[in-house]
Amino acid sequence: HWPARATADAVVIGSGAGGAMAARELARAGLSVVVVEEGTRYRVEDFRTREPLERFAGLYRDGGATVAWGRPPVLLPLGRAVGGTTVVNSGTCYRPPAPVLARWREEAGDRIVDRIETAVPEVERTLLVAEQPLDVLGRNGLLALEGARRLGWRAGPLRRNAPGCAGSCQCAVGCPRNAKNGVHLNALPQACAAGARIVSELRVDRILVERGRAAGIAGRRGDGSAVEILAPLVVVAAGATETPPLLRRSGLGGHPWLGRNLALHPAISLAGRFAEPVDPGRGVLQSAGIEQWHDEGILIEATAAPRGMGTFVLPGLGSRLRAELDGADHLATLGAMIADEPSGRVLGGRSTLLRYRLAPADERKLRRALVVLGDVLFAAGATEVLTGIARHPRAKNPAQLRDIVARVPAAQLHVAAFHPTGTARLGTDPRTSPLDPRGRLRGVRGVYVADASVLPSCPTVNPQITIMAAALAISGGIVADCPFTACPSGRGCGAAKGVEGCRE
Repeated sequence: HWPARATADAVVIGSGAGGAMAARELARAGLSVVVVEEGTRYRVEDFRTREPLERFAGLYRDGGATVAWGRPPVLLPLGRAVGGTTVVNSGTCYRPPAPVLARWREEAGDRIVDRIETAVPEVERTLLVAEQPLDVLGRNGLLALEGARRLGWRAGPLRRNAPGCAGSCQCAVGCPRNAKNGVHLNALPQACAAGARIVSELRVDRILVERGRAAGIAGRRGDGSAVEILAPLVVVAAGATETPPLLRRSGLGGHPWLGRNLALHPAISLAGRFAEPVDPGRGVLQSAGIEQWHDEGILIEATAAPRGMGTFVLPGLGSRLRAELDGADHLATLGAMIADEPSGRVLGGRSTLLRYRLAPADERKLRRALVVLGDVLFAAGATEVLTGIARHPRAKNPAQLRDIVARVPAAQLHVAAFHPTGTARLGTDPRTSPLDPRGRLRGVRGVYVADASVLPSCPTVNPQITIMAAALAISGGIVADCPFTACPSGRGCGAAKGVEGCRE
C-alpha cells in the first residue's frame, strides 16, 4: 500500500543503474528518499518457475519491441523492472576508457569527470566485479578466444558482476540463481537499509514545480490510482529514452538539445556453424571480449542466446526455419558493437518516438565489424557463417563474406542496440547541454538527472559501470555541494529550503 499523497526530501525516478546509486547516496546522507519505478519487482522465484520467452515480455519495455526508426531500423530492448536494465543485461563490466574520459573533460570539465573516475572502484565493489572463470564460459566463449588466439588478436574472458555464475545463459531474462549481481541485489537494498522506500508499478506523469523549484512528482499506479509525492529534490533516472519525454510533459523540456545527441552503440551479429556441438545455451551469455579493433570503434563480444529464444541470424520460415533450429546447437554466435556518432533523437512527451540516422562512417564500421566477426569464426573452425541477411544468408569462407558485406544495402542489415545514451547530456556549454556539469537541469532548481542520458557521447563499451559511476558522482555532488546536514531540523533538503546559505 502507498498513500495518495506523501512527502520526502528527495524523489528518485527510476530504479536502474543510475537511480539505485543516486538513491543509496542520498539516503546514506540522511535524506528521506522515495524511489519510484514504473516496472514490477521480480523475485528469483519468478525466474525459476517461468520459461525464458515467457519472462521476456514482462521484463522489457514494449515487450522488448522498442525500435529506433531509421534505415536500417534498430531494435532496442530496454529493461523495465525494479533494478532496471541491470536485471536483464549481460553483466559485462567495462571501466570507462581513458580516451572517452579525456573527451568528456573537454565537454563537461574536470570536476565531474574526476568524480566519475573516482567513483568507479566503489561501483565495482558494489557489484562484486571479477573476471569470469574459464570453466563456466561455455564453448561459445571458448571458440571466440580460440579464433582470436589463432589470429593473434587481443582477447580474454570478460569482467562481470556475477560472482556465483554457473553458466545458465539466462542473464537477459533474469538469472534463476541470483548470481548476476544487479542493483536490485545490492544498491537498492543498501538504499532501503539507509531508510529509502521503493514504490513499484508507478508511472510518473510529471514533475511538480513551484516558483521555479522542484516540488515533487505526480503519477499513477498500475490500478489507475493517482499518487503525489512532494519533495524539493527530484533526481530523474528514467533512462536515455524516457527522461526527455518526462521532462517535456513536466513543462521542463525547453532546452533545444533535450532529446538530441542520442547514441545507441549499435550491434550486429554473426553465427558460425561447427562440426562439433557448441551447446550455446550452456555457459555465460556474454562471455569473452575481443578488443583488437576497439581503438577503431569496434568491440567484439561472444554473446549467446537463452535456450528457446533463437537468434536473428537463422534464415528461412516455417519448415526451413525449423530445420535451422534443429541445428542451432552447432552454432556459435559473436556480436560486435560500434562506437557511433550521436545522430539520433528522442521525440514526444506523452509517448516516446525514437529516430536514428546511421552515419556513413558508422555504416562502414558495421560492415567492417561483420568481416572481422567472420574472421574470428572461420579461424576457430567454422564451416560456414550465417549472416541474417535475407538474400545472402550464408558464407562458406572469408572471401565470400567480404563480397556479401560489400554489396548488401544498409537497410538489409539486422542491427540491434542495448546502450542508448546522451539525450540530456551534461556539459559546460549552456547552448548544447541541457544539464550543467553538476547534472542539474538548467532553468529550474532542485531537478537533477542521473542516468545514461547525461553521458556526453557513446562510452564505446558496455556502460553499466560508467552510468553507475556518473550517478554516484552527481548524487555525491548534491550532498557535497548543498548544506543538507546543516538544516536546523536535521531532516535534510526539505528543511533547508529557504534557510540562509542554502545553495539550492
